[in-house]
Amino acid sequence: MDETPRRVPLAADAYDARWSTLAASGHDVHGEASLVDGLLAGRPSRVLDAGCGTGRVALELTRRGHRTVGVDVDPDLLAHAREKAPTLDWVDGDLARLPPDVAPGPFEAAVLAGNVMIFVARGTEGAVLANLATRLAPGGLVIAGFQLSGRLPLAAYDDHARAAGLELEARWSTWDRAPWSGSGDYAVSVHTLASKR
Repeated sequence: MDETPRRVPLAADAYDARWSTLAASGHDVHGEASLVDGLLAGRPSRVLDAGCGTGRVALELTRRGHRTVGVDVDPDLLAHAREKAPTLDWVDGDLARLPPDVAPGPFEAAVLAGNVMIFVARGTEGAVLANLATRLAPGGLVIAGFQLSGRLPLAAYDDHARAAGLELEARWSTWDRAPWSGSGDYAVSVHTLASKR
């Protein structure tokens, strides 16, 4: 198992500037938050932004009325998130090794946006999903989108999810719910915690 945490290969300012440029050119940069908000039927809920980076998704979910907690292993990205929203709960931690009392939940949803599942250390994917499952309320959701480049095949992801007590509920090819054809280079998966283990 690789012990080196993965991280976004851009400095925090450059990462945020990329999203600002996309927004200025008319792109919807809040697709992840829109999907999560829709799945929660707009009800104010507790949401864990797992691998939150500089806080883009957590900030938008908070703006929409949700109570968010952001967790990331990269201290530079987290520091940037804290600068933007010092009153939100930002946690410095590795998703595969979070102690039970850190960001304990219960959460109605955990979102892994921005390819988080292929940025975690190799070999820890199952531990990440197991840790998230323990923090979910009954019926809680794990919503993850990532590139299908061979790093983490969907079948392996689903196996890790099943082992964590999560059942596949929906899958799309984009965050705006474009249908999943069974193939493609990106997938957004929604798994549900059926019961506490």
